[in-house]
Amino acid sequence: MNILLTITVTFFAGMGAGLGTGFAGMSAAAVISPMLITFLKMDPYMAIGIALSSDVLASAVSAYIYGKNKNLDIKNGIIMMISVLTFTVVGSYIASLLPAATMGSFSVFMTFLLGIKFIVRPVMTTKEAMQGVSAKKRAIQSVVCGIMIGLICGFVGAGGGMMMLLILTSVLGYELKTAVGTSVFIMAFTAFTGAVSHFMIVGAPDWTVFILCVVFTLIWARIAARFANKATPETLNRATGVILVILGIVVLGFSMLS
Repeated sequence: MNILLTITVTFFAGMGAGLGTGFAGMSAAAVISPMLITFLKMDPYMAIGIALSSDVLASAVSAYIYGKNKNLDIKNGIIMMISVLTFTVVGSYIASLLPAATMGSFSVFMTFLLGIKFIVRPVMTTKEAMQGVSAKKRAIQSVVCGIMIGLICGFVGAGGGMMMLLILTSVLGYELKTAVGTSVFIMAFTAFTGAVSHFMIVGAPDWTVFILCVVFTLIWARIAARFANKATPETLNRATGVILVILGIVVLGFSMLS
């Protein structure tokens, strides 16, 4: 494999995935997988395993930065994470009964539409408004929404991060920074279980591609998360929307090439 091509592809894949993770809690699998498959001719299942591995550290570091800035709901994040992990299995079973093209198209479409939403109708909920919901009600909402997200994660795969952000902001009424912080917190665990299961099936990855993707995604996710936590709500909504729209178009392009 040409090392220069490998570095170039993994750099841009990591940059897109890292920006998407740090700004919007987007799964790296949505960006890295199609690039590895298209340009490095990698086995799709292996590509997803490497992408999910890149998600783990990038999401964990992003969650740490959001948490340090008090933009992370750990308690309800844990409740939701348990529901997500449990019902992802059910969603995966449903997905196995349907054509793969249906799932991939849904994921790309969701990324693009969510980007448009943040530009046209930004999330301007405040933390004060969030605190108006009782702890019991929030916990119940977290369980129910975790079930929904789990089913969708298992069904559409890479679109899980996008659905998490959509549900946290639109259904649970989270302000954007807390929604992203909670999303990447959950995703660090879901990505880890996904990566382990993939490598248990296909064996060890291409270590050069693996390390490059993990490092580049981590670097860009850290940069994006630090910027996001310092930005005003208006700026963050606009930046998140633009990045999601661009990534949606790029991923769609790669999907058509592969």
